[in-house]
Amino acid sequence: MSKTALALLNRPSADTPPHNPGAPDYELVDPQVPHLSVLDLAATRGDGIFEALGVTSGHPHSLDAHLRRFASSAAKLDLPAPDEKAWRSAIGAVIAELGDTTDALIKLVMTRGVEGDPEARPTGWVYGWPGADHAAARTNGIAVITLDRGYRHDVEQTSPWLLAGAKTLSYAVNRAVLREAARRGADDVIFVSSDGFVLEGPTSSVLFRRGNTLLTPGTGLGILDGTTQGDLFDWAQSQGMQTGFEQLTPSDLGRTDALWLVSSGRQAAPIRVFDGLPHEIDHELSAAMNAYLLGRKT
Repeated sequence: MSKTALALLNRPSADTPPHNPGAPDYELVDPQVPHLSVLDLAATRGDGIFEALGVTSGHPHSLDAHLRRFASSAAKLDLPAPDEKAWRSAIGAVIAELGDTTDALIKLVMTRGVEGDPEARPTGWVYGWPGADHAAARTNGIAVITLDRGYRHDVEQTSPWLLAGAKTLSYAVNRAVLREAARRGADDVIFVSSDGFVLEGPTSSVLFRRGNTLLTPGTGLGILDGTTQGDLFDWAQSQGMQTGFEQLTPSDLGRTDALWLVSSGRQAAPIRVFDGLPHEIDHELSAAMNAYLLGRKT
């Protein structure tokens, strides 16, 4: 089995007591044996948050941005604020434990803790494992369909209790849509709001090119603040491209010059088929994007 690594946090938030007073911030443990209580609210209710980030040759990608989004998700769920110092230490230890793995993924998880705990201590862990080989998707492209997400594009403003824009452990829908995509002969999905606007993928951000401008769906749509998308915007600007946000429909998206789904694990995957119709791949720009993303040192 490929090497994996796991760190359990003793005190995921400085706002709550530690699990073991006087113990270090984290402990590296055997990933192959059980560590989670059956009463943990992650298991019983999916009540918690997570982040996943790529690592190349020991360098985590966009760590600062992921930790900011982790804290933002915690605030949206009324969870105690993650202790950034403790989480950074645990992430560093897991990366070191993975050794010379060229491409790896790191997942941060914080839950509301064990149900009934009078001290309301969250549970936290960092898990690392070797990444999958996405070279074919980055080069040859993927087939994508659109599916209705079931709520309006302005849900973040009208219904904040639905937690749009938070990266929560409640991922059953995100997995179900990928199974539906497979049933329809596609590789991935782009969510569309019930009133007809493009949102995001279940595990990715949507990126598109129009002329010399790189764009993503507009802000305030109840979608995640994409860390990979943000890095690509910075890179595109350094290459003389314009960047921006645009609210658009699936028909609009199908008429763009090039399309990608971008994420921390797969990086930039060009879309070659969109809702059953072929779409042009910008091979040169795709290769440049992925060379930049895989070469990041921060």
